[in-house]
Amino acid sequence: MNQELFTELDEALADLTASKNKTGANKPADEGQLTVDVYQNNNEIVIQSTIGGIDGKDIDISIAKDMVTIKGVRAKTEKVKQSDYFHQEVYWGSFSRSVILPVDIDVDKAKASIKNGLLTVRLPILQNK
Repeated sequence: MNQELFTELDEALADLTASKNKTGANKPADEGQLTVDVYQNNNEIVIQSTIGGIDGKDIDISIAKDMVTIKGVRAKTEKVKQSDYFHQEVYWGSFSRSVILPVDIDVDKAKASIKNGLLTVRLPILQNK
């Protein structure tokens, strides 16, 4: 796999998403974006993201042969007035992330799991026959 091409595709998608956010054409500007690690091994593409404070059933993962989109909402468990915060970095609200895949994958055999706040999506690479 050409890592440089994959990096360029991912950056292009991020730029496109950012420009659409400014115009409101794609998703609300106040929607958060997940941080992800994407790598491959011999048989699969793996996507990992830390998603603390959310139940796995509240995550929506859309998978196509060439793209994966992860969406969800992190809801606050208690109400805190904005003026009572000393420091605030955790993103609360809806979030999403789309990843362009560098190879075609077998959508029907894709698996996702969440353990200790780490989401792992395993995407088997389609083998040429």
